[in-house]
Amino acid sequence: MNKMYLSFCMICLLTYQGTFSQKTALDPASLTTEVKKISEKEYDLIVHVAIKEGWHIYSQNIKEGGPIPTSLTFSKNPLLELVGKVKEVGKIESNFDPNFNLELFYYSHTVDLIQRVKLKAKAKTSVTAKMEYMVCTNKECLPPKTKSVAFNF
Repeated sequence: MNKMYLSFCMICLLTYQGTFSQKTALDPASLTTEVKKISEKEYDLIVHVAIKEGWHIYSQNIKEGGPIPTSLTFSKNPLLELVGKVKEVGKIESNFDPNFNLELFYYSHTVDLIQRVKLKAKAKTSVTAKMEYMVCTNKECLPPKTKSVAFNF
């Protein structure tokens, strides 16, 4: 399994090597945030991901041995409690990838990542999160990227 992952990384690097300077500025995914009040103490923290035509972003639910799954990791905030896991909302697609010998799940165009939180006290607060993701086309992948997002409520 590690050999397969290393082979995949090598293919990505070789594909990427010839056009590195042109692609360093390329980021086919743009992120925006929204805070949606659910009740007196509960909120949904939403990351809206817009993906350029021809590209896709992998789901959080990728089996071991596959590409880098999307993840959203929140910083510690003593006023907040995370409720459940991050949910994905969008039109999920799947395809069997012979390179990984796995069925892969991904999103094209848009996906929302939603984390419900509960306030422990009535106060204004904020929290940051880091989103790690990998974008690919049917022919190439860009290296994994991490972006920070902030929520104020």
